[in-house]
Amino acid sequence: MGSTWRRRARRAAAVLAPVLLVSGCVGSSDAPKARPTTAPSTSGPGHPARVCAKPPAGPAKAPAGAVTVDPSVVGDLAEKTKSHPAHTTFWLKPGRHRLDKDRFSQVVPKKGDRYLGAPGAVLDGRKTNQYAFGGSATDVTLSHLTVQGFVAPQDEGVVNHDSADGWVIEHSVIQRNSGAGLMAGARQTVRGNCLRGNGQYGMNAYKGDGPLRDLVVKGNEITGNNTGDWERRRPGCGCTGGVKFWAVDGADVSGNWVHENRGTGLWADTNNNDFRIEDNLLEANDGAALIYETSYNAVVRDNVIRRNNWVEGRKYADRGDTFPFATVYVSESGGEPRVPARTDKLEIYRNVLEDNWSGITLWENADRFCNSPANTSSGDCTLLVKRKKRCAQPGIAEAPLYADCRWRTQRVDIHANRFVLDKSVLGCTVKCDRMAVLANYGTYPDWSPYKGEKVAEAITREQHNRWYDNVYVGPWTFVAHDPSRVLDAQEWQAAPYRQDKSSAFDTPVGG
Repeated sequence: MGSTWRRRARRAAAVLAPVLLVSGCVGSSDAPKARPTTAPSTSGPGHPARVCAKPPAGPAKAPAGAVTVDPSVVGDLAEKTKSHPAHTTFWLKPGRHRLDKDRFSQVVPKKGDRYLGAPGAVLDGRKTNQYAFGGSATDVTLSHLTVQGFVAPQDEGVVNHDSADGWVIEHSVIQRNSGAGLMAGARQTVRGNCLRGNGQYGMNAYKGDGPLRDLVVKGNEITGNNTGDWERRRPGCGCTGGVKFWAVDGADVSGNWVHENRGTGLWADTNNNDFRIEDNLLEANDGAALIYETSYNAVVRDNVIRRNNWVEGRKYADRGDTFPFATVYVSESGGEPRVPARTDKLEIYRNVLEDNWSGITLWENADRFCNSPANTSSGDCTLLVKRKKRCAQPGIAEAPLYADCRWRTQRVDIHANRFVLDKSVLGCTVKCDRMAVLANYGTYPDWSPYKGEKVAEAITREQHNRWYDNVYVGPWTFVAHDPSRVLDAQEWQAAPYRQDKSSAFDTPVGG
């Protein structure tokens, strides 16, 4: 263990802000943007459509039996929803629809209601109304409608504000709202939408009374979100990005174009499980393309991941930070057979990562566990412990609590990926070329049984984290155990690490 890193880790344990930094809650950059002009791929894995450029048009005439909503009558949509029974279809005529001026005015659907927008139908909150659609009704459909100009508070959303179950939001444009464009409930489908330019998130998948199961996010364009730059306003909040997932059990995230968001593209944070993230194009996000944090069991495959993390990676490198901030960041997450899912591993395979600021980092904070003050998910414990108060001395020092009281980066397989790096594209010379598996030196709190190098040794050598059968194009370095151990390919493959068996190295750029 390098003495410099040991001193730094001890200092970090003494104050909260650095603990937040290494936990994965990193801020959005204040540096100038350096985004490339982007367009969806047209071949290979991950080729979603340009939803925002040309949203699909809704029905030009009212469907049979539908209730017509008139944009010239303020509050017409909310009033007609209130006065009609459940399972009514509402057709919104072309034009700008408005709610009453009270900030809490909103549409409260009944079970099975459907809202269809004609071409040019817009529901506009006029920077006055907080919420567009709320309430607890299930199985509501929203289609072909633009929803904009609402001012939901932080961590709240505009569409499906109350996270009701079974909603379908499709072929709509949800843009330029404060807070999140939409919230999510169980059995929700979000398909073919443009989630653009919202103040905090495109979508916040969080359900306070839980559980949030069986979420589908497919074929959406998710771009330019977090216009409010919340990490600057509340440093370390971990509350920004294209989509944030909280305690979601079962999610299929496929065929989306997630690009140019301020901060992270996709962020699964705290007790998520059973994710399939596949066939997406993740590019030019200021921060990581994907963070999978304190969560379980996922498949990440067949994605194109390019030109991410340029802003945040460069910011921390310029500050002299040695932590390997990466474009795919696995933080205290991995496979756990005791948590039911479609896989018992975290598999990352058949992806193309091209010209990102660094590659994949597997990280475990030695000081972050149930009941620890360093646990930034302070109200939560792992899915393996029902009563977090048990995670205390003396029991936490013995099996099974020693293992079960901490989220562990384990059973991660990284294989059959192509990692391409041309430093001239990024305009960098150092710290943008790293692949990593590491932990900090445990110091905090005083009663922690994880002090010293125990967690660093475990994540590096004992928890079945493997790279193999990958292709590396361009210059790459590797970090193992702690940030002071920077390795070349031969050292990475040799004992004691023995990573990237049967992988190809040193392929020239363009080869």
